[in-house]
This record gives sequence, structure tokens and C-alpha cells, in this order.
Amino acid sequence: MPRRFPLYAKILLLFLLNLALLAVMFWMLFLAQFRNGPDWLLPSDTSDRIEAESDIILTELGQQPRAKWNETLHRFDSGYHDKVRFLAFDGRGEQLAGASIVLPPEILQRLQGPHGPPHGPGPVFIPPPPDRERNGPPPPDGERGGPPPEFRHEPMPKFMNHTKNPSRYWVIARGMFQGQDQRWPEPLNLVMVSDTLAAGGLFFAVGPWITAGLAAVALSAVLWFPLVRGINRSIAQMTQATRQIAEGRFETRVPAGRRDELGDLGQSVNQMAARLAGLVAGQKRFLGDVAHELCSPLAKLRVTLGILDHRAGDEHKDYIARAEDEAAHIAGLVNELLSFSKASLAAPAAPLCPVNVRQAVDKAVHREAPGDAQVKMEVPGELAVRADAELLTRALSNLLRNAVRYAGEAGPITVCAQREQDQVKITVADRGPGVPANDLPRLFDPFYRADASRDRETGGVGLGLAIVKTCIESCGGAVACRNLEPAGLEVTIRLQSETLE
Repeated sequence: MPRRFPLYAKILLLFLLNLALLAVMFWMLFLAQFRNGPDWLLPSDTSDRIEAESDIILTELGQQPRAKWNETLHRFDSGYHDKVRFLAFDGRGEQLAGASIVLPPEILQRLQGPHGPPHGPGPVFIPPPPDRERNGPPPPDGERGGPPPEFRHEPMPKFMNHTKNPSRYWVIARGMFQGQDQRWPEPLNLVMVSDTLAAGGLFFAVGPWITAGLAAVALSAVLWFPLVRGINRSIAQMTQATRQIAEGRFETRVPAGRRDELGDLGQSVNQMAARLAGLVAGQKRFLGDVAHELCSPLAKLRVTLGILDHRAGDEHKDYIARAEDEAAHIAGLVNELLSFSKASLAAPAAPLCPVNVRQAVDKAVHREAPGDAQVKMEVPGELAVRADAELLTRALSNLLRNAVRYAGEAGPITVCAQREQDQVKITVADRGPGVPANDLPRLFDPFYRADASRDRETGGVGLGLAIVKTCIESCGGAVACRNLEPAGLEVTIRLQSETLE
């Protein structure tokens, strides 16, 4: 399977695409929120908000005498929880109202710049009413009559500055103001200063940026999810396949289809499984062939020993009996090798069909448990599994043989069976000493014995439980074992449940 698109190239390309999309999103947000011009540092929605707030404040100042301007500005300060302070300055940079403050040089230079709108010709002239000229100077405060002071707030630019030592943010909104005692309007600068950029929500609104950030996270998740999900799915498939291969299921394969490094890894796993299957099958076939070839000379040897036993004198009887015992032991070994090879190689071709569990257990007990062995059966008569009858009986016979051999004198051997959802669970438990916990995972390996010091009198060659595992897996089931408390070993078989006709 040729590699067409490496995994690292996919990740790099998707990363660059993700960065490009995020850059486009934030650039569009920047263009939507910020304007070009003298107030480019102010977002457009913030500029509108400051414009409206400036109109309200300057209008109120225009309707009140200057003696009350401090009170008015302080009220607006409190409205923003004192996160921002409102100050009034004239066109020369002299403070008219608000908390006393020393302006940094750059802010003072801003205030002392051109007073009129940069897009218009000089100050705005508002002619006084006719009756004001006829009646002379206006009366003192408290006795004034006539129209209130006039205020003209032209659409002039707003400036934001950031000063340091201490760190402060400044916004200047300019307007034109004419009081009752003035013949000409004068520039009035409303200065807003805050220690933070947010300024209680007046200067900077974080909502659009939070929304944009969440949208960016969602977009990134949408972009990366298919790739991450595909990688995780492939890794999970290979993990499950390698776990099954480690359990001896060499027919397991990883689904093909990827054209990257993970696809190469999956192909390697499949090749490894096929290679292992061939090696194990060849090994088992070799054992079967060797065992089969040994049957003929072994039979001739036992026949010869029988003839010698009849013709030999009494002084040779003991030697001949020992030779017959050794030949019987070799015959048992050959039979186990044949059983193991048959369960491994011939079983997959055998069709699976409904098998009555109780009948298989009865047959195994009758075959392997002598009259003095205590076997307690708790198997419903109507319980059935999908299996091969001969393989299931062989597996149960080997389990009973091991239980009788190692724990027949410790107490009754219990054979139980019950349905669990769509499976049938069969357990064979004894009251013997069990096996060391470290040996449990390898108990079903061929030729493995928990006690390496066992001889033919205390144990076989280590094929009994391997045959059990091969028979059950050939029937599509699984087998496991565990130690019981306070003593004993329990072997569990799980097979697909069936219904008897």
C-alpha cells in the first residue's frame, strides 16, 4: 500500500489552515470594530458609546451653572463605579471641572491643539439672541432668565492615548460650548481617564472578542476533530487487534484504507499476524506429524515388550515392567500431542452447531472422573451453546482431569453453567492449592507448567490447558482462570448461547 499523504504533512497543513482561518476571523473582527483615522485605537462600537455619553454629559453641563459641574461629573464617575473619571478642560488645557489631576505632557499637548473640527473651518459661531444685546450684560447667577446656555457638539474626532508612570488610558471628546454670559462659543474638552483599558465597559467591550474567541475554538475543533478522531480510531483498532493477536487469535486483521504512517503500521500488524499464524500453524502441524510418526514404532515397541514379558524369566520381569511404564508414558505424551494438533488444525473446519451443555458435562465426567472422585454438577438440562460437541467435551475432560489430578482429595469438584445475556458461562472449580498468581497469565501456554519441578508422577507435559484453550477458541469462545479464596482454582469458559430445537 503506497503512502500518498504522510501524517506529519496532514497535521502541518491542517495547522497552517487553522492559523490562516483564525487570522482571517480576527482581521475581519478588527476591521469591523476599528476605524481608520485619528481615533483608530477606538473600536467603532466604543466610539459610538463614547459619543453618546459625551453628548449626555456636555448637554447636562450646558444646562447647569459651572458651580455644579463638579457634582455632575462626579455623578457620572459613580455610574461607572469610579472605574473612569470625567474631567472638563477648555481649549488652553485649563481644568474647568472634575477631580483635580495633573495632565501628562502628551495629553496637555492634545488639548492645546487646534480647537475646531479638523474637517471644518475654525470655531463655530452662535449669534446671541437680540434681547441679550439690548438689555446689556446678563444678570447674576440665580436671577438669570431667558434661554439656557447653548451647546454645540460637532462630530469631532476622539483620541485615545496610553500614558505610563502611572499607566492610564485617556479619551478626549471635543465640543463647542457657549454660556449665557458669552458672545462666542468656546472649545470644551471632555476628558475621560481610566487605569484600565476596559474602564468599566466604556472604552473597550470584551464581549465581541469573547464571542470571536469561542467561535475560533469551535472552528478549530471542527477542523481538528476529523483528523484526531481518525487517528484515535486507527490507534484503537490496532490496540484491539494486537491484544487479540497476543491472545493467540492470529486471524485478526486491522482494517486497511489509510495512506499514511498509521496505514503502514496497520499493514505491518497484519503482516505480523499472518506470519505468526503461519509459524504457529507450522509448529502445531509439525508436532502432529511427529506424534503421528511416533505412533507406529511405539505400537511395535509395546507389542515387543508384551512378547518379552511372556517369554522372559522371573529375573527379567522387573526390567520389562519398567520398560512398559516408560512406553506407556511416551504413548500418553504422543496422544496429548495428537489432541493438541487436532484441536488446533482440524477444529476450524468443523461446523459449529447447538450443543447441550449438560450432555457434554456428563460425558466428560463419565470419561475422566472415577467413582471415588467427588464431582458436583449444577447444569440446567435445557442449556445449550454454539460449539463443536467433540471439542467442548475434550476441553471439559481436560479440565476435570487436571482438577482430579491436583485437587481430587481436597474436596468436591464443582461444574456450574448459567446463561448471562447472550452467552453461557461454564465454570470448573476445585478446592486445591491453586497456582501462583504470577503463573496465571501463562497457564494456558503450550508446554508450560506452574511447577517446573513436576515430573510425570505429579504433572503432565503442560498441554492439557493449552488444549482446553485451543478447543474453546476454535468454538468461538474464551477461557480464563483465577484463584479462589481461601483455596482453589476456577476455570471459566464462555460460549455463545444457542436454543435447542
